[in-house]
Amino acid sequence: MKFLLIFTFLLNSISIFSQDEEEEIPVNETELGLDCFANASTLGGSFGLGVKYGIIKNKNIIFGPSIRIQRMWTNYFGQKYGFTIYGGGAFIHYRLNNSLFAGAEFEVLKSPFQYNNLYSPKRWVATCFVGGGFSHEFVNIGFRLNAGIFYDIVGSISSPFSTSYVLKKEDGTPVPVIYRIGFFFPLS
Repeated sequence: MKFLLIFTFLLNSISIFSQDEEEEIPVNETELGLDCFANASTLGGSFGLGVKYGIIKNKNIIFGPSIRIQRMWTNYFGQKYGFTIYGGGAFIHYRLNNSLFAGAEFEVLKSPFQYNNLYSPKRWVATCFVGGGFSHEFVNIGFRLNAGIFYDIVGSISSPFSTSYVLKKEDGTPVPVIYRIGFFFPLS
């Protein structure tokens, strides 16, 4: 419930900031966003892809649906396991002066993780990343680069992103923070 309230607040805040410019630029443009990752070691690894279909509203706001698929594998003590995580959601980003962005990305993913990160029957897990960072459109090359830091306000220890968290508390507990780099390509 907490993440739903914060997500709704963020959506309303972004629409309030953009109301002055709403009449200047029509809503006609769309973009395709991609973020991917990969990691591997002798104990296992993962790779994944997130795809976003973005509708640009008044030049500064982009929002739309997203889908994600990840493949993970482990090789602990000679036991090999592999599994796929998939799901979808929605996102909204606010772009400021072709240099910064802030946003929220909500997804519900079918994941095999439980609180102890052991393989278990698949279940649906919600994530809601809120954050921001650098955003720049490379007009000559034909894409926009977003690079930012996101915090998962849901913070479920069963999140499929828990192995990607970049911060830890003093007691070793992971903090639900990730780095994310995305590429957005204009469609219209």
